[in-house]
Amino acid sequence: MISGMFSRRKRRTARPVSPALAAAWEALDAGDVPGALRQVWAAGEEQPLAEVALVVGRAAGSAGFTDLADASAALAAAPGDARALYGFGYACVERGVPDLAIPALREALRRSDGALPVLRELVSAYEDEGRHAEAVTDLLRHEDRFADWPDRYLLVHNAVLAGDLDLARRQHALLSDPEDPQWQPARERQNRTLARVADAERAGRLGPADVRGWQYVLGGTVLGTLSPYGFDEGMNGRYAWLQDTPDQCLRGLLRLRALLDGTGVRPRTVSLLPDRDSRILGLAAAEVLGLPAEPFAPGRPDTVVVAYDLDGLAAHDGGPELIGELFERVPGQVLHAHACCWTDPPAVTPDSAALLHQSVVAPWGAQLRPGSDGRIGQGPADDRPEAEIAAGITGADPSGDADGAGDGAGPGDADAEFAAFVTAVAGTWLRGDRARVRSAGPVPSSRFA
Repeated sequence: MISGMFSRRKRRTARPVSPALAAAWEALDAGDVPGALRQVWAAGEEQPLAEVALVVGRAAGSAGFTDLADASAALAAAPGDARALYGFGYACVERGVPDLAIPALREALRRSDGALPVLRELVSAYEDEGRHAEAVTDLLRHEDRFADWPDRYLLVHNAVLAGDLDLARRQHALLSDPEDPQWQPARERQNRTLARVADAERAGRLGPADVRGWQYVLGGTVLGTLSPYGFDEGMNGRYAWLQDTPDQCLRGLLRLRALLDGTGVRPRTVSLLPDRDSRILGLAAAEVLGLPAEPFAPGRPDTVVVAYDLDGLAAHDGGPELIGELFERVPGQVLHAHACCWTDPPAVTPDSAALLHQSVVAPWGAQLRPGSDGRIGQGPADDRPEAEIAAGITGADPSGDADGAGDGAGPGDADAEFAAFVTAVAGTWLRGDRARVRSAGPVPSSRFA
C-alpha cells in the first residue's frame, strides 16, 4: 500500500522520468523502500529535486512519515519555492536522511539570499553526514552576516572536525562569551576541545592519519591500541569487522593500566556493569589493575567503570538509565570501554577505549570458525562462568601484534609511543562531561556500506 496522498492516477502520471530515479520508483512498486532510497543516494545530488521529492514522498508515505510525505508533496508541486525547499530539507534531517536534505537546503539557501535559519539547517545536515569541510565553506561565505551564537561557534566546531585547526583558532579568538546561558556549556566544551588540541599536538602532528590524536581531540578519549591491519586500504588504525580475542582484551587492559599510571590517577575499585560482556571484562580488569571489583553504583568516586561495549550496555535491562548516569563525570571516575564503535558512536564518550571498530564479536560470543568438515560457520557462544572466562583473559598473550607490525603497512604502536602520548595529554584528560561525539573527525576509514 502507498500513501493516500498519491491517487492511482497520480501513480501513473506523477512519477520520475530520469533513469536513476525511475529505478527507485520501480523499487517502490516492488515494496522495497530501502532499495528505493539506495537508488536515490546512488543517483547523486544533481537529480531534479521535484523528482527526488516524488520518490521520497512515496517512501515516506509507505513508512507512515506524514511530515516528510507532506513536505515532499509541497516540493514536488513548487520545486523553485524556498519555503518548500527548506521544509523538505528540514523534514529529511528530522527523519534521519540528511544526505537527501543537502541539495534542497543548498538551493533554499541560494533562493533565500542566505537566510541564516536555512544556513543553520544545512550545517546540521552536513554535520550528520560528516561533511564538515563543506559546512565550513558555506559558513565562511556568510560570515559577514552571522551571529557569534550559534554561527561562529558552528564555524569553529566544524573547522576542528574538518582538521583546519588554524581556522578554528582564529575564529575561536573572535568568539564572544554567550549572553544566553544556554550556550555556556557549548562554550566550555569548545574551550576544552581546543585545549586538547594543544596537548595532542605536543604528542604528534595531528596529521590526516593520526586516529589516536584526533580521537582525543574530539571527545577526550585515549585510544589504547591501533589496528595494525589495512592502513594502506584506508583503515588508519580502526577495525571494520572484528572477531575479538582474549589476547586483544588483555592488551587493552594493559594499556588502561599504563594510562592510569602515566596520568597519576589512582582508582580504588573496579565497578562492574550489569551486562555479561562488561562483567567478564571487569573481572579481568580488577585482576590486571590489582583492585577489588564491586557492582556499579552511581556516584561512586575513584573507580574504573569497565564496559566491554557501551552499545551492549545500552541494550541491557536498565542500560539507558546507566548510560545517563555515566554522562556527568564523578571525581576520580574513569570510564573504560574496550570496543568502541566509530561509525555509530555510543551515547556517552568513554575516557579510555581499547579499540575502534564498526562491528565486533566478543571472544566469548558466537564467532565464525571452521567446522569438522572444514566449512566456516557460526559456532556456539561460550557459556562458561564469567570468572572462568575472565581468567582466560588475564592468562592470555598480549604480545600478538603488540609492536604494531600487523600486515606491515601501518605505523608502530609500541608501549613507549603510547606512554609518550599519555604524558602529553595528562593535563587535559578527565575534564567535562562525556557528551556523545557523532563525528569521526578528519581521519577517514573504510567502512561497510
